[in-house]
Amino acid sequence: MTTATLPTDPNGTTIEADPDLPVITIVRDFAAPAERVYRAWTDPELVVKWMGPNETEMKIDRWEATTGGHYRYTVWQEGQEVAAFFGSFHEARPGERLVQTFTWEGMPDGVSLDTMTFADLGDGRSRVTSVSVVDSLEGRDAILASGMEGGVYEGYAKLDALLAD
Repeated sequence: MTTATLPTDPNGTTIEADPDLPVITIVRDFAAPAERVYRAWTDPELVVKWMGPNETEMKIDRWEATTGGHYRYTVWQEGQEVAAFFGSFHEARPGERLVQTFTWEGMPDGVSLDTMTFADLGDGRSRVTSVSVVDSLEGRDAILASGMEGGVYEGYAKLDALLAD
């Protein structure tokens, strides 16, 4: 069995997909404690500062990052809305774990279940492992072919800068 791996970005983000499972795994280390990284992932005032590609702006309609909460946000580029996403937070365990659904409104049947774990590495560092499960290999391959790695790499670089402040 071979694992499909997208090129690792200069900051160490890895994106992998087992060819036999509809799963994408993203791993990234950050120079901040797990509690701070988790907060940046769940506080809407911080999320809008880092999530997504550099050339886009995120606008949050709803964001309740608590167990049983939900969210919806839009993505804007050059003054135009280009995408909208929504989902539910199934588990929010501060500094440790976040489980949520994720849906692009342009494909409402394509729901992924995303689990982010926040691990303390010591010395003020942490690792985030994000595992996304979709309903088919075709859905997974469409996500991988979308160029999503650019938004992940650029977003994580912005998160590095935010955590450094």
